Amino acid sequence: MLLADALTGFALSLSLILAIGAQNAFVLRQGLSGRHVLLVCSICSVSDAVLIILGVFVVGEIVSQSGNTNILEMTAVIFLIVYALTRFHAAYYGSTGLDVNSSEHPESALKVSLLTMGFTWLNPHVYLDTLLLIGGGAAGLEGDQRIAFAVGAALASFVFFFSLGFGARLISHRISEPRTWQWIDAGVGVIMMMVAVGIWLG
Repeated sequence: MLLADALTGFALSLSLILAIGAQNAFVLRQGLSGRHVLLVCSICSVSDAVLIILGVFVVGEIVSQSGNTNILEMTAVIFLIVYALTRFHAAYYGSTGLDVNSSEHPESALKVSLLTMGFTWLNPHVYLDTLLLIGGGAAGLEGDQRIAFAVGAALASFVFFFSLGFGARLISHRISEPRTWQWIDAGVGVIMMMVAVGIWLG
């Protein structure tokens, strides 16, 4: 049961992170350049983990104590379904792909750190994803189940960012192709639908 909760958290978190965005493009570019990759991946992963913990153990607990878990769970389910439909739409009509071209990369670790923090903490979607959606997904869980869910969700962030950063050069010839992102969008849509059903039935 705990493994199922961890896998649910992992799948939900990974699905949300996979969406094309400025943060992912920045991590990918740093990976392609080979500059401060460990630093960038660490900042993104740890930041996500902190927000996920807040979402699961603070927002989720507040909602659980208030007795309004159904409201947050329904909100999460509706959003996931709508978002899944947008991914299916993108997959059907084709995505523009991910532009990995970049003119200049900041050289210093300080500049890279500040940029990474900006892409992470100034992105409004990260709060919706981690605090509300992931927190909402954990609202009906208690004790060890909630811990397993949080660990799975945080682990997904580490796996994704480190894979993207250090594997960038291996996928550079594919990542900018629209066809690649059509498959990714379709996969994200399927996973989000499955997670939505899991939250609804759970």
